[in-house]
Amino acid sequence: MIELLGILLLVQGGGGLINRLLGSGNPSWFVQLHLLPPGMHVVASALMVAAGVAVLFSERARKQRRRSE
Repeated sequence: MIELLGILLLVQGGGGLINRLLGSGNPSWFVQLHLLPPGMHVVASALMVAAGVAVLFSERARKQRRRSE
């Protein structure tokens, strides 16, 4: 379940970031582009990507620690 959260954050953040960097005015299905003011879109998307990567790596490390015990 934790992996799903990490993947969701990564996809939403990455997609929203690409959407804004390519100059699309359409928010598409990216949640942060619907909820936040336009000035915060790129920052929020980058933070979501970072959070998604952090969640996925921490979950992977936790699983590896469990196996080594």
